[in-house]
Amino acid sequence: MRPARAQEFASPGLGSGSGSEHEHESAHPASDTARAFPKARGSARLAFSAGNRLRLFRSGDAYFEALVERIRAATRCVVLEVYIFSDDDAGEKVSAALVDAARRGIDVRVITDGIGTHRVLRFYDDWRAHGVRFRIFNPHLFGRFGFARTHRKIASIDETISFVGGINIVDDLENEGVRLDAPRWDFAVELIGPVASEVDAAFDLQWQRLDRNPVASSLERTLAFVRRTLTPSIEAASRASEVAFVARDNLNRRRTIEKTYLHAIGRAREEILLANPYFVPGRKLRRALVEAAERGVAVRLLIGRKEFRVLDYAVPSLYGMLMAAGAQIAEYNKTLLHGKVAVIDGNWATVGSSNLDALSLVLNHEANVVIVNDPVVSSLREAIRSAFDDSPAIDPQRYAARPLPVRFVNWFTYNAYRLAMKMLTIGEYD
Repeated sequence: MRPARAQEFASPGLGSGSGSEHEHESAHPASDTARAFPKARGSARLAFSAGNRLRLFRSGDAYFEALVERIRAATRCVVLEVYIFSDDDAGEKVSAALVDAARRGIDVRVITDGIGTHRVLRFYDDWRAHGVRFRIFNPHLFGRFGFARTHRKIASIDETISFVGGINIVDDLENEGVRLDAPRWDFAVELIGPVASEVDAAFDLQWQRLDRNPVASSLERTLAFVRRTLTPSIEAASRASEVAFVARDNLNRRRTIEKTYLHAIGRAREEILLANPYFVPGRKLRRALVEAAERGVAVRLLIGRKEFRVLDYAVPSLYGMLMAAGAQIAEYNKTLLHGKVAVIDGNWATVGSSNLDALSLVLNHEANVVIVNDPVVSSLREAIRSAFDDSPAIDPQRYAARPLPVRFVNWFTYNAYRLAMKMLTIGEYD
């Protein structure tokens, strides 16, 4: 698909509350299973780096506090790319930090999505007035990127600190004007170290795509290269933990996130924990989960509901084949499950923005981080296991005894959705 036409806005001036957070610096030896993941990268083709310090955020409040703190301490540059930037308390706090940084002479750039974020967001006026440069990805439903959206949730500060995850800039208790009973279930990771430059580079590439001035774009690429060259490297205190940043779009690494899942699931030996709100995987991913369960891997799938109603009817059509292979399935009902996370064999994990459906795996621009042999993997595993254990399990016998009309609705909705996705992705979704 062709690059999108973007809108750029610049001023004439200078260029979770109920959640928990865990900070770790790697210092423990890798297990045999853990070593298998980074060593055998194979088709995943991930660039792992060591010497990163990680902090896991569970839901938004703690994440927003950390993000604002890092922005306020920035000395050179701040970049943020997000699907939803809301006009609420969370948005107010982050916007104020961005404006304050720009006032101090920090280079601040923001990319928002034309559908996910309101095109007349009131913060835009402040950003224009104080030098926060921003661009809107695909301002209309259909643009030069087709129907694609930027669904990423990434940030980078001074090219040494980055954030990657599934958390938008939105109040934890708000969802499309409806007040949630509890904060949405979601995750983000702060990464301090070499991998931050990869996040920054992904943002720069997106920014250049949205640039309507090729001369300015070329100059900006040169300046970005100089900044990275002059940035002191952070030496690894231990090589036990490794992290890889994974981004996909419509032009580069189009199936990288899907291949990352396939590679890890294919190597699983003991356990697969996977939580996702949009669970409509393609044929290869479905087969990989079935084969893992059949070879004795404990496969537990935590499925979100009530975010996209069509999927509430469509996704159960997949349960039969998965449970027949031995997979266990639970549907999360405490609040809105928005996290897109997985843990495999207790020492491989991914946190990011990518759902397991055609939009995220084929169409949208997404970003995940893959973590191997770091203590945050254990924290994430505990969170998924706890949520799985607290959620209603799908009973195979009751599932098989569904009334015929319910079965038909599940089957019809699932196949209609798959057909729509196949048309939307021009046949790429399988």
